[in-house]
Amino acid sequence: MVREAGGLVAEFNGGHKFMQSGNVVAGNPKVVQHLLAKARPHLPASMK
Repeated sequence: MVREAGGLVAEFNGGHKFMQSGNVVAGNPKVVQHLLAKARPHLPASMK
């Protein structure tokens, strides 16, 4: 539904395997970009 509305769905590291990882960030492109930028420094090395 998010994609159909023009939004983005991604993993915390910006990847597209969120269905496998279970790590999901979703929203409009501007919000997702900012959320990923804020989360990235706090991710463990295995998720970067």
